[in-house]
Amino acid sequence: MGHFSPGVRLGVDVGKVRVGVAVCDPDAILATPLVTLARDLTTDDEAVPSDIAELARLVELHGSVEVVVGLPVNLAGVHGPAAIHTKAYAARLADVIAPVPVTLTDERMSTVVATRRLSERGVRGKRQRAVVDQAAAVEILQSWLDAQRRRTR
Repeated sequence: MGHFSPGVRLGVDVGKVRVGVAVCDPDAILATPLVTLARDLTTDDEAVPSDIAELARLVELHGSVEVVVGLPVNLAGVHGPAAIHTKAYAARLADVIAPVPVTLTDERMSTVVATRRLSERGVRGKRQRAVVDQAAAVEILQSWLDAQRRRTR
């Protein structure tokens, strides 16, 4: 089996309006919510969008060794428009934060699971909308971390 190295990683849930961000501890065991960023939808190809610039700042601030971006694959395993958009976002992010790698991972159902878990904890309505993107980023990063550990046993 391969070797999974520890290190702080960011998990990212890219939405049309917001970007949820999670962070894990230096031992890469537990993902926790970090922040929700507003998407910068300006179309200037030259300028770095403010959400990507803020992600780059967070990578540096936390000393992240990798960024894990959730890829919204549909239940049939097909890459639809959302997945194509997310791939483009991840590529732009990778250009900005190089040499820190950006990894895409299947995020199927992450928002559904995050919404259900928040509801079970009594977080609903506006309060839920404010944190669901972070919770989805936690699901994405935690699932990825758990899978990496399973692969290296």
